[in-house]
Amino acid sequence: MACENLEGGFVPLLDLIGLFLFLAGFVVGLGAATVIEVHGFLGRRSAYWTEATTRTHKMTKPLIWAGMITAVGAAIYYRESGLSGVATFQGELLPASWQAKITVSFVVSLVGWWGSLFLLAWHIVFLR
Repeated sequence: MACENLEGGFVPLLDLIGLFLFLAGFVVGLGAATVIEVHGFLGRRSAYWTEATTRTHKMTKPLIWAGMITAVGAAIYYRESGLSGVATFQGELLPASWQAKITVSFVVSLVGWWGSLFLLAWHIVFLR
């Protein structure tokens, strides 16, 4: 099945579904990951933000997992080309060793999510 695009050509419907799932996964997963990572970063030296992070995590964890729908969308979207284009303390501060690990995790997570989104945009603009 195919849909007609603005230039009069046809786009396979499966491509549309795959790209939609891919982008939906980024919206859900990246949004939830950004919220919890910012909370975790703020909670390194604040009892208030540590408490808020613990509470927020209950909502963001399932959303981050739901964001893994990007893998399904990517598998559908890249099915022909492959990928060639292209992670409970309350009311107290965390130990210094945890603060350092949280900082590294924060940076890796944000770079990973935003980097992946950038690579998708790059693929769409330059390779399609």
